[in-house]
Amino acid sequence: MTDKKADLAGPGIGDYAELEKILPQDYNSLLSPKETQNALFAAKDYIEENLCKSLNLIRVAVPLIVDVATGVNDLLDRDGSRTPVQFHISNDYDKNPIDAQVVQAATKWKRMALKQLDMTVGEGLLTDMKAVRKDYFLDHDHSAYVDQWDWELVMTEDQRNLQFLKGVVEKIWEVLKGAETHVQNLYPQLKTDKYPDLPDKLKFIHAEDILDMYPDLPRKQRETRLVQEYPAVFIYGIGWPLKDGYPHEMRAADYDDWVVETTSEDGRPMHGLNGDILLWNPVTRRRHELTSMGVRVTAETLRKQLEMAGQLDFLKMPYHQAIVNDHIPLSIGGGIGQSRTFMSLLKKAHLGEVSVSVWPKILKDMCAKKNIHVLD
Repeated sequence: MTDKKADLAGPGIGDYAELEKILPQDYNSLLSPKETQNALFAAKDYIEENLCKSLNLIRVAVPLIVDVATGVNDLLDRDGSRTPVQFHISNDYDKNPIDAQVVQAATKWKRMALKQLDMTVGEGLLTDMKAVRKDYFLDHDHSAYVDQWDWELVMTEDQRNLQFLKGVVEKIWEVLKGAETHVQNLYPQLKTDKYPDLPDKLKFIHAEDILDMYPDLPRKQRETRLVQEYPAVFIYGIGWPLKDGYPHEMRAADYDDWVVETTSEDGRPMHGLNGDILLWNPVTRRRHELTSMGVRVTAETLRKQLEMAGQLDFLKMPYHQAIVNDHIPLSIGGGIGQSRTFMSLLKKAHLGEVSVSVWPKILKDMCAKKNIHVLD
């Protein structure tokens, strides 16, 4: 059994010998490389248009680089295991320099942007976000290059509940299901008994309940067992320590609210207003995460989460000050992995079939032997 603590953060398989066993042995792409490009942009256009309609969002520009001093870059986890690419801009002969970082996600920037764009309750934004995450192990569904639909929506205090969160998740799922139908109408070969369609409905389940189901398994193995039984799930309550003493995952402390007290449908006390959509991928025969999202922290819950994470020094940064002083709106938001979504909709075995990035020779050679054509 994998150690529970070691499994809390850090994605990927972590070993190429293991990856070679996991990649499918009998793979043949259902689309040619040219068809793949046409299909993924058809899906992209559909998803962007319908996310905007369903959630009342507008498409906006998003940064590739940010000033370190603002504190708006996403550190992804609270254990410091994934750090941004950073560089010095010696502007004006270093008299007015900037220390900059390449974004890892636009998670915190979006909430600041809601204020800049004068968004009101029920209005929001959608970005076509590109990022670099240099600390990933590069396998079949993790890349150093990241593309996401990062979105954010202004909400009210009385919407900070599980019912509202679930309603937003269901709207997103309807869009993804619609995109599946759309690309299958364009390319009927994508509808096949070998690789079943996405379920019509998501299974909603709290991380505490998954631990009750599989108490001896670490997080990724629990998720794998779950999606084998329920092929599409939304796992909520990610970040608060569960009854075994470990959180489901080491979620960052300064955007999703994972400390807020909630109540399950059967009346049990729970924590957290955030979660992930995970699928069973019939091509790779593995768990497949599509999106992470949640209701955002308030001034009170930000302080509590930073204290638990040992990161109270973050409070001096402009982003965190904006939350503490109520200068930016309450919101809900998330990031939907574009290439991960295209992998699922187009029945692909590897991210490199739907996005262009850097891959080590060992992985490219491995994929070529298995009839997986990685773009580079």
